[in-house]
Amino acid sequence: MSEFDPTPTHRNFYGRRHGKTLRQSQKGYLSEDLGSLRPRGITVEENPDRTPIVPAAIFGDDRPVWLEVGFGGGEHMVAMAARYPQIGIIGCEPFINGVAMLLGKIRAAGVSNVSVHPGDARDLMDVLPDGSIAKAFLNYPDPWPKARHHRRRFVTPEHLIPLHRVMAPGAEFRVATDIPDYMRQALEEVPKAGFTLVHDGPEPWSDWHSTRYEQKALREGRVPHYATFRR
Repeated sequence: MSEFDPTPTHRNFYGRRHGKTLRQSQKGYLSEDLGSLRPRGITVEENPDRTPIVPAAIFGDDRPVWLEVGFGGGEHMVAMAARYPQIGIIGCEPFINGVAMLLGKIRAAGVSNVSVHPGDARDLMDVLPDGSIAKAFLNYPDPWPKARHHRRRFVTPEHLIPLHRVMAPGAEFRVATDIPDYMRQALEEVPKAGFTLVHDGPEPWSDWHSTRYEQKALREGRVPHYATFRR
């Protein structure tokens, strides 16, 4: 197993971990850049006792920390990092092709306020201290359209209760999706985990940066929906 192998040891991830063959440049990003951007003490191998980590150690100071769950190709995460250099953003993504794409965008944008966990967000939430996340994003998550797979969606108690614990009082949780049934489930389940619905509708946030998945949805005639919750 390589140093940066994101394969989980105590949880199953049911989606794809690898897609098409990586370009040579993307392989270079993974071997050259991921090591310095990956937070330590997240995996079970590195932290079998699940001892809480100190977020300030990731970014070198006590700046506000944001979390993006499943950053896809990284468009939104890099845009937020560039727009808000005073904060730090941790992104979680098990799909290694997406990690490689993000690393390329980080190089191109020259942002330094990012941290990349190439694995399951639940592993990160296991070791984050209470109230340590100031804002969280869930953008175009895997829809798991079959009813028997809905329990695998992020908007379930297994994910939302730990998310609520690690978010600071008053922190904002944003959800964007083009799948009506996914948003229906989010509007039902997120409040049950302790969040308050602030707004939902077809208009994105003023600082929203569209993703490749949103653009694909628009090309295929699906309508995006955005919801804001408060911890």
